[in-house]
Amino acid sequence: MNTTETIKSLLKERILVLDGAMGTMIQRYPFDEAAFRGDRFKDWPSPVKGNNDLLSLTQPDAIRTIHYQYLEAGADIIETNTFSSTTVAMADYGMEALAYELNVQGAKLAKEACTAYMEAHPGSIKFVAGAIGPTNKTTSISPDINNPAFRAITFNELKEAYTEQIEGLIDGGSDILLVETVFDTLNAKAALFAIEEVKEARGIDIPVMVSGTITDASGRTLSGQTPEAFLVSLEHFPLISIGFNCALGARQLAPYLEILSQNTDIAISAYPNAGLPNAFGQYDETPELMAAQVHDYLEKGIINIIGGCCGTTPEHIRALAELAARYAPRKTEEAH
Repeated sequence: MNTTETIKSLLKERILVLDGAMGTMIQRYPFDEAAFRGDRFKDWPSPVKGNNDLLSLTQPDAIRTIHYQYLEAGADIIETNTFSSTTVAMADYGMEALAYELNVQGAKLAKEACTAYMEAHPGSIKFVAGAIGPTNKTTSISPDINNPAFRAITFNELKEAYTEQIEGLIDGGSDILLVETVFDTLNAKAALFAIEEVKEARGIDIPVMVSGTITDASGRTLSGQTPEAFLVSLEHFPLISIGFNCALGARQLAPYLEILSQNTDIAISAYPNAGLPNAFGQYDETPELMAAQVHDYLEKGIINIIGGCCGTTPEHIRALAELAARYAPRKTEEAH
């Protein structure tokens, strides 16, 4: 049984648990500029603090430890520390040349954590999801209010950047590819197109998850799509799940997940923030409060995969995992 078949089989049996926020956990470490640089980048010409993906190279023990903490909390799937590991996003730090290496290393660290956990817990099965973020460019919207036709990046340029990321994630040992925090569906299509090209070129099959983000109470993505439009735009790709993450807390996200659940047979994923940020940009929702809101998803039977985004910690994931274990997964057509 290949990985896609294994995951599809597990999705019929139970609700799978995704990990929580990487950035929130990194903030628990007192990493200063020197810590981000390490020895290798001590003479780098521009500041690098805040480039969390770089920590896979300069503080690998910390990243591996965070992954392991999420596995101990009950996560079935952990995401690589590669959200911004494209030439497009790394251009902010002048580190475009590191993109492939960051993805290989990010996947390796997550794989090492999974392997260690499975060896310590015989019979357990854990997966690495290669995290593919949206980048800081959009292919659908002009960043210049005076020139609506202008685009900061083309579809093909973005596809090429994603191709390099995808190849690194696969070479590092990712079991799944996760196109996440999609605010512009055309960006997501560039990533998915790149995935299909890499799969064909390598003669491989790898399961693919997609997760969009509803940016505010309008119930739309940043590029203006409703949940229904988002779904129709992407469900023709071979996906094992589609869902939403980030931007909203569990309560605010619920109606949009319901719309997805009612309109597709693909498995539904959800990993909301720990509520909405306060005036200081912090997330206040406790694990108990977040779990109480996710309880509504489970009662309605609208999800197959649950996890956490901004502000969530292993404590949040443990609470969600314990709750999800008591419920059957949402029924999909395949599972009938």
